[in-house]
This record gives sequence, C-alpha cells and structure tokens, in this order.
Amino acid sequence: MLLLRSYLKCAVAALITSLAFLTPLHADEAELEALFEGLKSADEAAANQIEGRIYALWSRSGSDAMDLLLDRGRDAMEAGDMTKAIEHFSALIDHAPQFAEGYNARATAHFQNGMYGLSLEDIRKTLALNPRHFGAMSGLALIFEEIGKPEGALAVWREVELINPNAEGLAQAILRLESKVEGRAL
Repeated sequence: MLLLRSYLKCAVAALITSLAFLTPLHADEAELEALFEGLKSADEAAANQIEGRIYALWSRSGSDAMDLLLDRGRDAMEAGDMTKAIEHFSALIDHAPQFAEGYNARATAHFQNGMYGLSLEDIRKTLALNPRHFGAMSGLALIFEEIGKPEGALAVWREVELINPNAEGLAQAILRLESKVEGRAL
C-alpha cells in the first residue's frame, strides 16, 4: 500500500508538471487562432503587427538553448554568413526536429545561398509541421518563379492570400504572375 501511494504521488506530480508545460502551448495555439482570424480582415498596418506577433510565436521553441541557436543563425544570416547560419539552423534541427521555424530559417539561408533544392526540401518540412506558414509559402512561390514555374508560383501566392491577404508584395506578385500565366494585362 505504501508503494502504491508513493507511485500515485509521483504520477500526480508528473502530471501536474507536464500540464504546467503544456499550458503555454495551448495558450499559444489559442492566440495563433485569434491572430490568423484577425489577419484575414486587418488593414495593412494592423496586419504587419499581427504578422510580427505570429512570427514571434513561431520563433518560440520551448527551449532557451534552441531559441539561442535560432537567434545565432538569424544573426549570422543578417551578417551575410550563410554557411554559419546553416550550421546553426542544422544544429537546431538536429536537436529539435519538430520545430518548424528551424527548417524555415534554414530554407531561407539555403535560398539566399542559391541552393534551391535544399531550400525546397526545408520548405516541405516546414509546411508539413506548420501548414499555415505563409512565410515558407512565400519562399516556395519565389523559388517557383525563379526556376521558371509561374503557374506554381501563382497557385502558392493565392494560398498565401487566403491566409495573409496583406502579405508584403502579394498583390503585385499575383498581378505579375496572372499576366504571365493567364495573359492578363498589368
């Protein structure tokens, strides 16, 4: 009986501890839902703020060490050192393979390095983990356009439009690609 009580106390303590860690995740999910809903009808200024908050939430891995790797990779990318950025993002992905933003950040570094195949693979992983990642979708559209697939680029931009209708450059990209693909005048 004493052993059972001891086990139950440990189990309850473990459950309470795990719930404490889960609560922020659920809070983030609820906040993200509200932000995505607001993004659909926001004016440009409000949309920029909402987009920033979404990116801030997406950038939280739940681990200070992983967040530091993300920050170091972004700093290296900002400094123009794509090799170092990719190293940091790869280390992040190795330690947190379910963290979509690690893949998205590395996809961006690969894109800036002209490595479209590697970027596409990381975008695929980003979208598998976070299907509403309009930043990854935008990168995919840019790659499609760059490699001469305007139909694919237009289709992806239209998906971005459903999620984030005020995305920077979206309206111009759609008009440009509609002109190319559908023969519409600019």
